[in-house]
Amino acid sequence: MDDNGLRNLLEQLHTEIEHTQHVDDKGRELLQDISGDIRELLARSDVEQDPVQPSLLGRLEESISYLEVTHPTLTSTLSKLLESLSNAGI
Repeated sequence: MDDNGLRNLLEQLHTEIEHTQHVDDKGRELLQDISGDIRELLARSDVEQDPVQPSLLGRLEESISYLEVTHPTLTSTLSKLLESLSNAGI
């Protein structure tokens, strides 16, 4: 995935997170952490060249596992992001 595709995916995920409702405290905390990470990644000029913190990857995996039953659309986008970062060697 090129920089524009990754940036678009990050923006889509950020929008989905901002509009997610009916999440318990743990889910909200996970989403807030990921949202902050996404804002940081979007602020960078070259997403793929800057190292992604391992904690982001861990939070993505944890969020997918935690939210997959209650928020399937959101977890689908989280999975796409995790896959894109993995394919990019990040």
